[in-house]
Amino acid sequence: MDITVLTIFPEMFPGFWEHGIIRRAIEGEAISASAVNIRDYAEGRHHVTDDRPYGGGCGMVMKPEPLSAAIRAAREKHPWSRTVLLTPQGRVFDQRAARELSQLDGLIFVCGRYEGVDERIIEDYIDEEISIGDYVLTGGEIAAMAVIDAVVRLIPGVLGGEDSAGKDSFSEDLLEHAHYTRPPHFEGTPVPEVLLSGNHAKIEQWRLESGLIRTFLKRPDLLENRPQNRPQNRPLTREEIDILKRWCREIEGIIQSQTLCGADPPSGGQ
Repeated sequence: MDITVLTIFPEMFPGFWEHGIIRRAIEGEAISASAVNIRDYAEGRHHVTDDRPYGGGCGMVMKPEPLSAAIRAAREKHPWSRTVLLTPQGRVFDQRAARELSQLDGLIFVCGRYEGVDERIIEDYIDEEISIGDYVLTGGEIAAMAVIDAVVRLIPGVLGGEDSAGKDSFSEDLLEHAHYTRPPHFEGTPVPEVLLSGNHAKIEQWRLESGLIRTFLKRPDLLENRPQNRPQNRPLTREEIDILKRWCREIEGIIQSQTLCGADPPSGGQ
């Protein structure tokens, strides 16, 4: 995959390229990565990339001429790439979007600054707008790094283990299970015995339940929205449904055992 970032602060990216998974992907030639200075395409002695907005108002707007020239140059070099603008107005980035982008041959990220970019750039040059959340950053550079990191780790071979990315949180519409490492006892808390048992079937069952309970406690919306409101997601498996039903029976048993004489019965007349 060819990754090109268009920015007025290209010096933010060398450190990003040189560490961790991104560095491994570059060294393994799974990706090529470059940051291009938009100012190089601006005219005049000062290479100005912004100007006051028509109609008045606070802030500045990124000029269309240098942006369009930078995008055209990037497309000429990588004509198969999708051009993405990082903006709070875009679709919210999630694991599903990361999987989709990871299957492309190239990505050109446009990092906005100031109050945004001239609307004519969005209309004529941008293939997709992406937001990493409902908040505003100073510029699109950090957002671009977040998207690149999430996408690159899904490219086959980048993480090493073929199943590594498949077990991440959200990959199966669940949060990932809890993790433990040495020592077996830390500040009085032991590692769950099942993880030391060597019984891989029981370990997988424990991990499934751990992911389910984490999702239920921390992100119940991931369970509630599946598959009714998000038909592209997989439905609960029979095993997951059986686990949830068992929890219901156990919780009901706890409630029944704690019902005090004279206390109001549980709703439903139970």
